[in-house]
Amino acid sequence: MTIYATAGSKLYIGGAIALPNADLTEASFTSQTWTEIKHTEGLGSAGDTAQEIKVSLIDRERDVRMKGTRDAGTMEIVANADGADAGQLALIAAEKTRDNYAFKLVLNDAPAGGTPSERKFVALVMKAAEQFDQANNVVKLNASLGINSNIVRTAAAAGGA
Repeated sequence: MTIYATAGSKLYIGGAIALPNADLTEASFTSQTWTEIKHTEGLGSAGDTAQEIKVSLIDRERDVRMKGTRDAGTMEIVANADGADAGQLALIAAEKTRDNYAFKLVLNDAPAGGTPSERKFVALVMKAAEQFDQANNVVKLNASLGINSNIVRTAAAAGGA
């Protein structure tokens, strides 16, 4: 079993991308130029959850459950606000549009000499709000990414020998 820390992971925003009619693949992201969203403190969660379809069957006197559509969720991002960070500025600009954007999360799980795993997806930036809190706190940028696609997973790979 290989476990790893979230620390060292990096989140990137790409450009506006058309909402796909089918599941994305790695090739769906080849034209993207990525900008890191720096100073992240929390990356939230993302992953499919199937909607429940429940049918009450009279002849069985039992409810039967089926899986319906999938929803990859809303990823809640927390960053220490930096008005000069290109990634944060791109995130704020994306919230002002109705466009979907490409996102890439690079995890901190690369084997020695290898490459880390990645998660790529398409999302709407639903929120980009500043959080001020009390005197002895850092101003934060809170963003919500409404994921509108499957999440393309690329596994970590060992380096060549």
